[in-house]
Amino acid sequence: MMDEMNNNSNFEGKTCSHEGSGLEEFQKEYDLFKEKYELPEFFKLNELFEIEDMENCETEFLLRKIRKIMADKLSSYVRFIEIILNPANAPMFFFKLIKKLDEDDKKVLSDMYEDFGKLEISVVVLDLDYHEEKEAQFIKKIFDKFNGARFNILKVVEKMSNGEGVGIEDRSRSYFG
Repeated sequence: MMDEMNNNSNFEGKTCSHEGSGLEEFQKEYDLFKEKYELPEFFKLNELFEIEDMENCETEFLLRKIRKIMADKLSSYVRFIEIILNPANAPMFFFKLIKKLDEDDKKVLSDMYEDFGKLEISVVVLDLDYHEEKEAQFIKKIFDKFNGARFNILKVVEKMSNGEGVGIEDRSRSYFG
């Protein structure tokens, strides 16, 4: 099958079977698409999005599957940022942590939220109208956006969890105490 993919410039509709082939075979199949579409290095993509979980996946649409894994991770970060920016339904322990953030932190998160939200809209379009090339373009786009934003997310999370005031609050003076 690998020879068939190497001889065919259009990968669309080809079976990408990883069953029993292991991570190395999966990486070889990915590398074919990487060369065709100038995708990120397998190691970097795997490091950020854990795509190796697909190694035993059988699919005709490898890029779509990779994009879905990436979109799932992005979606979880969108929900996390949403809880910070709009904590109305957040767990109570978040309120104390969110107070540690200043307006600059919230602005950075708000900008990320908007960027990531636009990417989530694009996911719907890709789910409804498959094109291999558009999947590849989206993989590059989401990789670049997330890779650039992850340090800002890390900075905010570290600020929230720096240990100051974290823990169980003394409730002896509360309504319930």
